[in-house]
Amino acid sequence: MRKYLLTKNKNFYKANMHCHSTYSDGVMTAEELKGKYKGAGYSIIAFSDHEHLIDNSHLNDKDFLAITSCELSIKENENLSTLKKLDMKVCHLNLYSKDPHNVDTPCYNSVYDHFTKNSKDIIKVPPCDYKREYGHKGISEIIKMANEQGFLVSYNHPNWSLENARDYLGYEGLWAVEVYNYGADVDYCYSDTTYVFDDFLKDNVKIACVSGDDNHREDHCFGGYTMINAEELSYNSVMDALMNHNFYASWGPEISELYVEDEYIYITVKNAKKVILGTGIRRGECQETKNENKETTLKFKFYDGDKFVRFEVIDNKGRKAVTNAIYFN
Repeated sequence: MRKYLLTKNKNFYKANMHCHSTYSDGVMTAEELKGKYKGAGYSIIAFSDHEHLIDNSHLNDKDFLAITSCELSIKENENLSTLKKLDMKVCHLNLYSKDPHNVDTPCYNSVYDHFTKNSKDIIKVPPCDYKREYGHKGISEIIKMANEQGFLVSYNHPNWSLENARDYLGYEGLWAVEVYNYGADVDYCYSDTTYVFDDFLKDNVKIACVSGDDNHREDHCFGGYTMINAEELSYNSVMDALMNHNFYASWGPEISELYVEDEYIYITVKNAKKVILGTGIRRGECQETKNENKETTLKFKFYDGDKFVRFEVIDNKGRKAVTNAIYFN
């Protein structure tokens, strides 16, 4: 019997899961972003403006969906700027609301505010501040509270944040980690962080992986994206796919199918030079495609000792698509 993680029997929707508008420090309005991204083949934007949740569901139509989200910051010193104190560690979390109309920002702190002339009159400000504490305990508590209030929590750009495994492996309750951030690549030449994804998986954390633009400027657009495999372009269907890890992260190659049958895993790819299997143990495998531009199905065997199976699909420019992990027990 086949077990599908990604299937051609559902739709694939291209999503930017990390996006900033003029509601915080972006240069384009939410309406401008919708038009720009729809024109480039995207169906979904998570408007993750800083520190405040804003309901952008008025932008929805039959071909476009806005995900209610925001980005929270927890700094070693809340009174210093990360753009001035360049060696200061910080943790950034994207919160994705399971309810599009839930705009009660968890753990609000006015010190981190990003009010703009566009957002000041529409933001719902909580009545009191929550003291954010940097460190395993404080950040895990913020994640826990966000989960309890109906949010999926993703861990953003660990390389830009200057965090390492001693930091992020102590954060509990995360739903996903950002394996590629296009804005950080453009501005800082920071490459992907698939190694962070592997650190979590090898530490027995069943976490997912996403990719996004983190766009503040126009040259931050159309680099990293997440392909969501859902029944339909509705909020509930997309959230269901996200919660069940029915998506993959990419900044180049395409994946149209991923499933397990008997003792084999099958993956169908396009715009791919090679596919690498990761297992969580000292075993891996690489297969090359014969024609990069042609859709190709590759077959890999899994073994009882594998902790999990995940794939990296790589094109001739070194760009990747990264699947979520498949578990067998």
